[in-house]
Amino acid sequence: MASELNNTLTQSAIKHLDINIQNSFYHSFIYLYKKFPFLAYSIFGYTYAQILGAILLFLFIFLARPLLIKLILHFALQVTQKTKTHYDDLIIKNLYKPLKFSFLILGLYLFSLILYLNSPWLNTLFFSLIIYNFFWILFVILNSLSPMIEKAVFKLNPDIANELSLFLIRLIKIVLWIIGLSIILSLWGINVTALIASLGIGGLAFALAAKDAAANLFGSIALVLDKTIKIGDWVKVADVEGIVEEIGMRTTKIRTFEKALVSIPNSIVANSKIENFSRRNKRRIKLSLGLVYNTSNEQMQKIVQEIRQMLFSHPNIAKDETLLVNFDNFGDSAKEIFIYTFTNTANWQKYLEIKEDIFYKIAQIVKENGSDFAFPSHSLYIESMPTAKAKGN
Repeated sequence: MASELNNTLTQSAIKHLDINIQNSFYHSFIYLYKKFPFLAYSIFGYTYAQILGAILLFLFIFLARPLLIKLILHFALQVTQKTKTHYDDLIIKNLYKPLKFSFLILGLYLFSLILYLNSPWLNTLFFSLIIYNFFWILFVILNSLSPMIEKAVFKLNPDIANELSLFLIRLIKIVLWIIGLSIILSLWGINVTALIASLGIGGLAFALAAKDAAANLFGSIALVLDKTIKIGDWVKVADVEGIVEEIGMRTTKIRTFEKALVSIPNSIVANSKIENFSRRNKRRIKLSLGLVYNTSNEQMQKIVQEIRQMLFSHPNIAKDETLLVNFDNFGDSAKEIFIYTFTNTANWQKYLEIKEDIFYKIAQIVKENGSDFAFPSHSLYIESMPTAKAKGN
């Protein structure tokens, strides 16, 4: 009932506007008919004046709209540049396309009025286009204000400012989209609630889809509020490992190290085991160093001592973490030294540079102490060699 009332009021308002504009055109055509009688001739039920006026007016608006829009935006920028904030300037600059579409609607609307193409469905169509354009402008304003929203969220919680601001903007866009679609459908006399209820099996499918959508939505909220992951983190979710590129309202997108983009539903992400490697502030170095067996005890003691001292004095080794350097094992082909320590960075490239520097220093210590690195080998011991007489036999 409410939608029918709104539709009736809308049609009444449009009809009143059409009559006023058409009266203006009518008086203009009367003058043209008197001045140029041949314009009163008709074809397909329309006078030459109507056809020519409709085409010329539409072409004028269509061709002149870039210049008209630039003039409008230039004037608006002159006003907004006097304000302290730059967000209003950004809004004005981003309004070009919606305004361009507005002039197109205006041109088509005036074209129909000149030709007296006056019908309820055509008026509803034009009003629907106006509503669409209005919500397009709202979307442009929202996108222009996104940096301001992010700054406001940053003040509340800087750790999740990016993710939470993106989530809020997308949520507002969905709400605006639903409102706009509902208004347009109501203009055409469609009751959205009754439409969904009348779908039967389709409504059941819609409800199930909504259930999954709700699960993903709450999953995304949980991810953002729990600060489990954020954009740019190196994570492993289930069997997917890579860098988080986007946390949406339905899925989380992870770029794997093979450069494949994997989308995982947020409901799965929120209920899965998540390894966040970016949350590490240190990285471990663990190795077993094998030296040749002819390394003496004195050499081993000195090598172990110098390696331990080198790590203790190294500027990029974490001093507050476990640091172990010990003669650990008699291997099959080497005397083994166990080394266990942590770097003071989690950055992979810096970690590799630190690790490389330490390995060079270890190699130098081993060399300066007259030892060498072992490699897998086997020694063959012969208790006695066969005699010459035994060979003759």
